[in-house]
Amino acid sequence: MTKKTSQPYILGTDAQELHRLGIQHQIWATEAQKGWKLADFSAGQTLLDLGCGPGFCSKELAYIVGNSGKVIGVDLDEGYIQHLTQVADLYHLNIDGICSDFNNLKLPANSIDGMYCRWAMAWIPNPDEILKKTYDALKPGGKMVLHEYYDWSTHQTEPQLPGLNKAIAACLKSFKEQKGEIDIGRKLPEILTELGMTITHLRLMPKLATPENLIWQWPKTFYHSYFPRLVSMGYLTEAEAKQAFADHTQLEQSTNATLFCPMMIEVIAEK
Repeated sequence: MTKKTSQPYILGTDAQELHRLGIQHQIWATEAQKGWKLADFSAGQTLLDLGCGPGFCSKELAYIVGNSGKVIGVDLDEGYIQHLTQVADLYHLNIDGICSDFNNLKLPANSIDGMYCRWAMAWIPNPDEILKKTYDALKPGGKMVLHEYYDWSTHQTEPQLPGLNKAIAACLKSFKEQKGEIDIGRKLPEILTELGMTITHLRLMPKLATPENLIWQWPKTFYHSYFPRLVSMGYLTEAEAKQAFADHTQLEQSTNATLFCPMMIEVIAEK
């Protein structure tokens, strides 16, 4: 197992983040499952879960491929891969966990039947190179299913509150100033087509949250994780973060409040 590299997750990898990822997966699980069905992921296949994190999707994919198939979960963080390995052992699933930077990942040519990737391409500076590596590893007829942001700026609330608006804008500013492209989803069809793949499905995936539904917990847990990091990075002051949390509490108590999450896109392509 390769040691993790120095590139950190923007949201960390502690217990709080593991809990947040669990909520996030619960909200997005049906979208992932729909994409896997459209890509005909099935028993006996070898599937790559690229940027698998603690392995919520790897576990579900392993049930799909069954005992005759295999899931390869790749992630940067050693703790997440250890968690994935424990889950595989506990549920007797055929999952290989690999702790590796995408740049150092080695995949044999024509060795996988499919790939799933969610929220990984947005945080790296060379998604085209990594997708080319995955393309080479795909068997003819193999498919990629990618879920990425199409337009993060759609993240808005009603009613709008100045303190929360400022913090949300600071989030986007911090994303724009990192090495990746936060809205990589809109570029994926062109990148994959240039690799020689055929785009088989494109689907926008909007999520509208209200205080009483589970979707609300996705941005809420993100705020509690990321707003303090914005303070440490200099994008917000302590007072501004405190006001943002106060505004969010007010929003949560508002009748008919809504929160539109960042727009996501599903791109499915075939080799």
